[in-house]
Amino acid sequence: MKKIVTNSTGDLPQAADAVIAGAAGRRVVAFYGEMGAGKTTLIRAICDRLGVADTVTSPTFALVNHYVSGSGDDIFHFDFYRIERLEEAFDLGYDEYFDSGALCLVEWPEKIESLLPPDTLRVGIEVTGPDSRTVTIG
Repeated sequence: MKKIVTNSTGDLPQAADAVIAGAAGRRVVAFYGEMGAGKTTLIRAICDRLGVADTVTSPTFALVNHYVSGSGDDIFHFDFYRIERLEEAFDLGYDEYFDSGALCLVEWPEKIESLLPPDTLRVGIEVTGPDSRTVTIG
């Protein structure tokens, strides 16, 4: 487990780089944290580090957003907050995304925990102050 303390959004590139390094060949990264902890903000920083030119927003209503990295790789950003039944993930075709070889960044993975691949990288974000967070990668 690696822990990184961020005291401002200026520290996010370091945390993003650590998540990218931690993923190292894994294609699914699950982000855990309370509402407002900064899951989307960290994902935005990760996408920035990967050269995504599009605006990165939470796919709360769409469930999944598609981005393309600077090197042309697909990135899928999921937000399962609003699903109420596991079947909704099946209806979305989550397995096609997870099996595509593309990087899949998942918010609210608690809602689909049993569907996550065994090698999923888990990232926890703990609010420790108004602007500070502890990011646990492992």
